[in-house]
Formats: sequence, C-alpha cells, structure tokens
Amino acid sequence: MLLRIATRRSPLALAQYEEVARRLSTLDPTLAVEAVALTTRGDEYADRSLAPIGGKGLFISALEDALCEGRADCAVHSLKDVPVSLDPRFELLAILPRGNPLDCLIGADTLGALPKGARVGTSSLRRQSQILARRPDIRVEPVRGSVGARLDRLARGEFEALVLARAGLERLGAGRLGMDPARATELDADESVPAIGQGALAIECLRTRAWELRALTALHDPETAACVAAERAFGVDLGVDCTAPVGAFACQADDGGLTLLAYAGSADGHHSYRDSLSGREPDALGRKLAQRFHEQGIRNFIAQTP
Repeated sequence: MLLRIATRRSPLALAQYEEVARRLSTLDPTLAVEAVALTTRGDEYADRSLAPIGGKGLFISALEDALCEGRADCAVHSLKDVPVSLDPRFELLAILPRGNPLDCLIGADTLGALPKGARVGTSSLRRQSQILARRPDIRVEPVRGSVGARLDRLARGEFEALVLARAGLERLGAGRLGMDPARATELDADESVPAIGQGALAIECLRTRAWELRALTALHDPETAACVAAERAFGVDLGVDCTAPVGAFACQADDGGLTLLAYAGSADGHHSYRDSLSGREPDALGRKLAQRFHEQGIRNFIAQTP
C-alpha cells in the first residue's frame, strides 16, 4: 500500500513529515510512504502578516485542496496552524505525542537580560503581547520565513534576540539549523503561554475516508489529544483564531486530570489577563476557563489588535 501524505515544502514541515513517516514505518515496515510537498499561500506571503489575509489557515488550505482532489490521502500539520474550528469536511485522524510545547529565546539568556530598546523578532502577536506586557521598552519586530532564515537575520545583527517554538528547533536539529538547539533558552509557560496546540502534530484526512485510513489511529496519543482538546475548546469558546494574541496550554496531572493555563491580551501588551483552571473533561474545562476570560472583557482587549 502507498500512503501519500501532503506536507508543506519548508524544512520544518518536511522534518515533521519525516517524523510521521518514521513512526508509520515502525508500525508497518511494509507500508510505502510518499511526500506530496506543496507550497501554501502562507509560504507565498512570507514577507507579510498573515492576520489580515486569512491567518494561519493559509498554511493548510493547499494541503486540504490536495485531499479533496485526490492528490494525497492525508496531510500532516503542526496543530497550532490548524484553525480551532475545523472545516466539517475534514477530520483530525490522529494527534501524535507532543513535542516540547514551550517557546524559547535565542540571543539572550533571559528577557530581563536584554538591554533597553532591544529588537526582538517574532511573527506571533501572542508572543509580542506577552513580551511587551513584561518589557514595554523592548522593540518587537515582525520576522517570518523559515527558521533558518530567521536565524540568519539574527546572525546579521538585525535583532538582538528571536523567540521561536522549541519543538521546531528540536525537530530540525543541529544539522539543519547550523546551531545546537540547546543554545536556546526555554521560556516557561508562565513567561510565555504557548499557542493552542503548540508542539503537537496532527494527521488530517477527508471525513469520508476516515474509516479507510483507520490504521493511522495507531499513531494517536490520548494524553496529548486530551490536552489539546481543552486548549482548542478554549479557543472555540473565546471565538479567536490562531493569529490572535491568545495562548492556552494544558498538561495532565498525576491523577489524570488536566490543568489549563491561558493568556489573552492586546497586541501592545498594555492590557492582558491570564488564568488557570483544573478539571477532568477537556471540552468543559476549556469552555469554563473561556467564560472567565469573557467575564474580564477580554474581547475588548483582542479588539485592539490590528
């Protein structure tokens, strides 16, 4: 059997595809896997902010088109790029064990160690809001493109530091990056609440083909799925997309329950709110925490985002 997997062409996306392919090979050595590498609209607009032109959903639309047109059987995504309200034509067939969900800082040991007026590069309004809430003196400047391209700009002195997802650095590895990922300083979740689904990979297929591809559910990790379900329920109830200055991160306790931490603020960091809640049922937990944010008038904060 040949399984055609749609993926973006970026080095990180291909590294994610390779991770899925390795896991599939371990499950079934007789399975042939082929990458259907595509350029998405998100990649085409590498020099522009995504929020005004369709958000991070631009990264998955070309892959979903390939599913609908029969050019691919399934697609692999970074879950943080998948809209919290999924098109009903599609299904997330498997969510893999989560990589490191945290953000990290490259170029300085801590945010506090950066000099006044330091230039910090990030493509994320979520990171920007949290940085400026702590360090309003810092200049947060947009930077998009591949991880390697961003690191090159840091090396050229265009920024004093970058904030990136730790999972991406680890999946690329030193060979692809030209640097040791261990050089990056992790920002704990209290410093920078991760994006919804950050660090997790998801396999998507047409809902009409889910039964045919059910063998892929062997890759599904229930613990990761429960955590990201709480995070995505929070995003759905709050009514935000993955470009908003909002983060949510759930982790499982020893007793099997979940603790969900969330953040929302204005892009300039002048207004922000974070809160956490514990519970056992992911969807209910996400909705209940979102209600607390509604009570704080968080929609007014987010409305200030350009």
